[in-house]
Amino acid sequence: MIVLAFLSFITSYFLTPVLIKHSKKFHLLDKPNYRKVHKEPIPTAGGLIIFISFLVGLFVLQPYNDYHIAIICGAVLIIILGIFDDLYTLSPKVKFAVQFLAAGLVVYWAGLQVEFINLPFGGQVEFGFLSSLITLIWIVGITNAINLIDGLDGLAAGVSSIALFTISIMAIIMGEVYVATIAIILFFSTLGFLRYNFFPAKIFMGDTGALFLGYMISVLALLGFKNVTIISFVIPIFILGVPISDTLIAMVRRFINKQPMSSPDSAHLHHRLIKFGFTHKQTVLFIYGLSTMFSLAAILFSMTTVWGSVLIFVIAMLVIQVLIENLELINSNYKPLTNFVKGLRHKQ
Repeated sequence: MIVLAFLSFITSYFLTPVLIKHSKKFHLLDKPNYRKVHKEPIPTAGGLIIFISFLVGLFVLQPYNDYHIAIICGAVLIIILGIFDDLYTLSPKVKFAVQFLAAGLVVYWAGLQVEFINLPFGGQVEFGFLSSLITLIWIVGITNAINLIDGLDGLAAGVSSIALFTISIMAIIMGEVYVATIAIILFFSTLGFLRYNFFPAKIFMGDTGALFLGYMISVLALLGFKNVTIISFVIPIFILGVPISDTLIAMVRRFINKQPMSSPDSAHLHHRLIKFGFTHKQTVLFIYGLSTMFSLAAILFSMTTVWGSVLIFVIAMLVIQVLIENLELINSNYKPLTNFVKGLRHKQ
């Protein structure tokens, strides 16, 4: 595993400057606009390097199980989608169609589905005919969640790296060797690229990288934690706490503010942190810290009692609510927790 990690890292580390050098020739440039922080065109589609480095690790490893071919075929579809989107900016309908197709390969070809969860106090919840739909929504949802946080130098790559490293640790604990190995290969492929993507970025991963990482993380989390207790099922949700919460908050924000769900805005977590005075680098490091907190919570979930897990969940939800209200992630009037605390103080 060490050799595979080294090969993937070295490939990513040395190929990325090659793409940076030739990006203009292939029109792989991310041009600035009103929603973006950078002021000059930056080479993009760096996700292609992450994918190539990942394939190098797989070629040496040559893994195989019932899911492997379907997962890789789905990844190729996502990479093609990302490249075309980076070059031509595809419509949301086209992007969702291809994403569901890639997810469908894993669900219907490989047969990977979340069919049930075991309840912590006994009993079982069967998903039945909803199993396929739940699995498809999970894969497509996480794929887009990673893409949504790709707004600052090194942000999506760093958050994805933290998630992949945590998934590999949890997979080792649970005896999922395939998941652990694939996650480690992808982690080091991303880490080599992050050297050039961290602030100030010399290259962006683009939708090519963000969609690919989101797709792979969603599938690996599903492989590692499917059909487990409801408490353990929260583990992948916690590991991906930052992109999931940012996506759900965006959906609530657009619903409350009567905006189309697919419309982009500048009110995501990283946008608000910068508006409230954080520097570019401070914002990225703060979100790295938040991601690490969620990952540690996920690990604690697997080691504590049911009531300990409930306590961790409540604390995490309070942290998210405090961030929502103080950074005005919904709007300036949405502050139920603040108003509740003020009400208690007023009564005293």
